[in-house]
Amino acid sequence: MTATTAFNAAADWTRRHVDAGRLPVAVLAIADTNGVVDVAAFGTDPITGRTAHVDDRFALYSVTKPLVALTAMRAVERGLLTTETPLTDALPGFVSPEVTLAHLTSHTSGVADLVLDGGAAPLSHGRATTVREAIERAPLEFAPGSARRYANLTWEGVAALVEHATGRTFEQEFADLAASVGAEGLSFDTDDVHRVHGGERYGHDPAALFALRHPAAGAAARAADLLAIGQSLLTGDDRVVHRITLEAMLRPRTSGLTVIDADRTRHPEHFGIGFNLPHRPSLLDHSTFGHEGWCRSQLWVSRQSCRCVVLLTNRLDTAEPDVGVRIDELLNAAFTGR
Repeated sequence: MTATTAFNAAADWTRRHVDAGRLPVAVLAIADTNGVVDVAAFGTDPITGRTAHVDDRFALYSVTKPLVALTAMRAVERGLLTTETPLTDALPGFVSPEVTLAHLTSHTSGVADLVLDGGAAPLSHGRATTVREAIERAPLEFAPGSARRYANLTWEGVAALVEHATGRTFEQEFADLAASVGAEGLSFDTDDVHRVHGGERYGHDPAALFALRHPAAGAAARAADLLAIGQSLLTGDDRVVHRITLEAMLRPRTSGLTVIDADRTRHPEHFGIGFNLPHRPSLLDHSTFGHEGWCRSQLWVSRQSCRCVVLLTNRLDTAEPDVGVRIDELLNAAFTGR
């Protein structure tokens, strides 16, 4: 099955959802190890009137997480960190010396999380006024490594470790990751992204989140940027990280752990370092690794099909049953479609 054939099936899925109004707009891109790249844009935003184009930038939300993990692992490759470096190296006042980089990037740290948003209320740990202060003052909910709870605040700890280890700002290191594959549109600048829909349902203010430049969910990119990173990981060309590093990141870190997420159905899979390792019954390809964002943007790499798929879109509530967007349909089409 060629990548182009699979792209046609995935494009049909995307077009149906945009035409039905379940997705406001979308950009779909698929690449394979032979260098075949297919990309298309769909729809005009019903509120802003902005028509989607293939080079548009979108908010990534949690697709930011594996990119931040890759940034940290590039520092590991330079001998500046290990996966077992404790957060207290960067934040000496943090409550526990047992929380490590690996814990922070695999949702096993035990750090009490905060609502992913902006403003004063979410930054409530010790009356913190910044995300960095919030993690410095955060308590533990469980012993590090003993359970799994999906978390956002922990990624500020990753940024702190990178800064402490490299002597540079986290965003400078993140920019080096982007530059390694020519991902010129990947950054924490969000002025030009498509409007994010659905925040009202959750009392979420996207603009307030973007202002935090949050390392859990604050990045934005073009489809080409994510595709360049995915292709590098797929082909093992070592530009983003060495293939040995990637293998270490893909080792499951949450197998056998108690899951205490408030909503287990949202995050039923295992996690490695930064990457989601899904093994859902509805997903045909269990060699897949990557991540999705709350806005339903997607970055996934399939080792079996030798393809990378990127979907950029902009609606927060598509996982709700009444909306009816099932991303596994897209992934099955992208990796096996006919």
